[in-house]
Amino acid sequence: MNKIVLALCALGLSLSSLAQTDSTGKDTTGMNKRDTIRVGGITIIKYPGSDTGKNKTQVILSRERNRYKKPSNVSTNWWVVDLGFANINDNSNYIAATTSGFVAPGVGADQFELRTGKSVNVNIWLFWQRLNLIKHVVNLKYGLGVELNNYRFDDERVRFAKNPTRISLDPTLQGVKKNKLAADYVTVPVMLNFNFRPGYKNAFGFSGGISAGYLYSARQKIKEGDDKDKLNNDFDLERWKLSYIGEISLGIVRLYGSYAINNMWDRGLNQRPYNVGIRLSRW
Repeated sequence: MNKIVLALCALGLSLSSLAQTDSTGKDTTGMNKRDTIRVGGITIIKYPGSDTGKNKTQVILSRERNRYKKPSNVSTNWWVVDLGFANINDNSNYIAATTSGFVAPGVGADQFELRTGKSVNVNIWLFWQRLNLIKHVVNLKYGLGVELNNYRFDDERVRFAKNPTRISLDPTLQGVKKNKLAADYVTVPVMLNFNFRPGYKNAFGFSGGISAGYLYSARQKIKEGDDKDKLNNDFDLERWKLSYIGEISLGIVRLYGSYAINNMWDRGLNQRPYNVGIRLSRW
């Protein structure tokens, strides 16, 4: 019995060896071996050399990253960042502002013109949350974060003074490297969201709503060479900032915008800030 078993094992090994050898006597076992590498949504498959001695590489673009996944009724997106530009809509009465002493003679709309490419808005959101209202197509979006606004003046001579606030022109600042007003807010946004591709990561849709922010820090920062002059004060800025806000989702691209409902100043001037930019977010 043992001899029969040994004979069968030997026969099996012989057949296996014959199966791995082609008609030319070459071992073809290696043809079935391959190396697979996955990088994000790309799969790279490398086959060993054939009769020509050359390796074959196949690249497959996978769509798994945007495949359908049943959405949850409540989803949270942590640490969202906005990068955009800041500007203001100026409707100030500078005659009245000069008469009240809030601005000095010679200060007008031209002096508050901003450098478009240098005035920036950066928002850092601790979280955004999405609550399903109607079949995941209509949702409620809300969050919490900080808005950082830098208004860089085209006229470098603008100078702020505090207690009381007075805005004047300082000839010694002519030609300085940087002159900006920074205003930072803790903000809570609330929007109604319409998602036309629920369950997909790269969705298409839009959102609209309002936000409420509270001013927690303001300062004027002047930089000349390596010297920096920073004055911290609220400069009679309105503590509360209410804004219309919106968002557009175009696949992997997400754009945002905001426009202040109320005046950013508590007195003196009438200016409403607005921001536009790109949102770095999972959804």
